[in-house]
Amino acid sequence: MSRRKEIVRRVSLPDWRYRSPLVTKFINGLMRKGKKSTAEGIFYRALTIIEKRTNQDPLPVFEKAMRNVGPAVMVKSRRVGGATYQVPVEVRDDQQRAMAIRWLIEAAKGRPDHTIQERLANELLAAAKGEGAAVKRREDTYRMADANRAFSHYRW
Repeated sequence: MSRRKEIVRRVSLPDWRYRSPLVTKFINGLMRKGKKSTAEGIFYRALTIIEKRTNQDPLPVFEKAMRNVGPAVMVKSRRVGGATYQVPVEVRDDQQRAMAIRWLIEAAKGRPDHTIQERLANELLAAAKGEGAAVKRREDTYRMADANRAFSHYRW
């Protein structure tokens, strides 16, 4: 954390198809070794699969999945007098988004479907319904924060 000047956060440009900066962030999180066009293809094909299955616009499904996965509270380790406590802290919006993207991609990679597009589409659909591995991870984070609520007075 710099004491000298304010950290300026870059605003990500919206993607070309849905005009959404959130989609751009997700595609950048999906990208490996600088292959952005491959990541875009995977993401857009996954949304096409969602559109075929639900017969509705896939962007609201994606946004709902992101809202359902992003945690509002998490635990951070805090060392006090030789003991380490798991202290529950609130999560900023940009951090919520980053964690949701990471958890959705990890959960999609862990699914047993054939292609990454199918895995991502199925995980996004499950997350939009409030199910799936990514939502389970958020609930585990909440459970951990609730269990350590007694240490909340050790906040930063």
